[in-house]
Amino acid sequence: MSVLSTQHLSIGYRRKGTANVIQHDLNLKLESGKLVGLIGPNGSGKTTLLRTIAGLLKPIDGNILIDDKEFLLLSQREKALNVSFVLTEKVDIPNADVFDMVSFGRFPYNNWRGNLSEQDRTKVFQALQMVRMEKMMHRYINELSDGERQRVMIAKALAQDTPIILLDEPTAHLDVPNRVGIMLLLHKLAHTTGKMILLSTHELDLALQAADLIWLMSENGGIECGVPEDLVFSGSFNRTFASDYYFFNEANGNFSLNYPLTGKVSVSGNKMRVYWTLRALARAGYEAVENAPLKIEVTDSAWILNQKEIFSVAEMLDELNNLNGNTSL
Repeated sequence: MSVLSTQHLSIGYRRKGTANVIQHDLNLKLESGKLVGLIGPNGSGKTTLLRTIAGLLKPIDGNILIDDKEFLLLSQREKALNVSFVLTEKVDIPNADVFDMVSFGRFPYNNWRGNLSEQDRTKVFQALQMVRMEKMMHRYINELSDGERQRVMIAKALAQDTPIILLDEPTAHLDVPNRVGIMLLLHKLAHTTGKMILLSTHELDLALQAADLIWLMSENGGIECGVPEDLVFSGSFNRTFASDYYFFNEANGNFSLNYPLTGKVSVSGNKMRVYWTLRALARAGYEAVENAPLKIEVTDSAWILNQKEIFSVAEMLDELNNLNGNTSL
């Protein structure tokens, strides 16, 4: 089992001999067969950490170890055999098709000459199969959708066959189905290939569902590591993303807006329909509490408010606002 770890790692940038430290004294551990989500506010150092682990930036201080070997002391080829990195930026190579792009992942094995052996070609095809792009291997890169292109870049990392795969915002610029598809794919790959997969993302809801572990970065310094649910229960997400305008809703794993309060209401009934009713009520400024003067019973097909049966959310909100004007809350 391969292990990546950091020892008292400080990351940041050097400008004119002066170190700008973003995060310091990081002691982290990443093990095989895990999908880890790197989450934090803008400016907390997510991309800087990934680039440092990948060897693209030098640490300000401390060490990065792979199986107890200092990563910085490895040759460029040894680094490329241990870590692959999928960047956010689009990669366009004129006249390159999907197979060509994925085959670049084999360069550490053929001394960067570009001559593919039969084993190299097999690895490339297997990587394409894992991301379900083998039927498009002769398509040009510039003909692909953003989601297809991202799968190709993941296939390239798989063809590189490193124990560690790093991805910087792999779901950026993708629509919802492709965001979900990429996260599910990465979760499956971590568990079926035994690779360590570390990705940065702003997709908190997807990361909470797909990641085995979360590295939660604070812009004030430090990283909390743990199973997503443990970080939720400890209040870590609310502390990290504290704001006057929104809060982390521990009930559903999403951010909720802080709406101006209009009134209070009690809600009961069909669980699924209650969930969506509460969303509509919050948007309208109503807080759900027990034993409020105004009560809504949610059935399988209607809302019962003040003994009146209503058949749409819009009508329910209108009726509630009318009653609220004549009810002391």
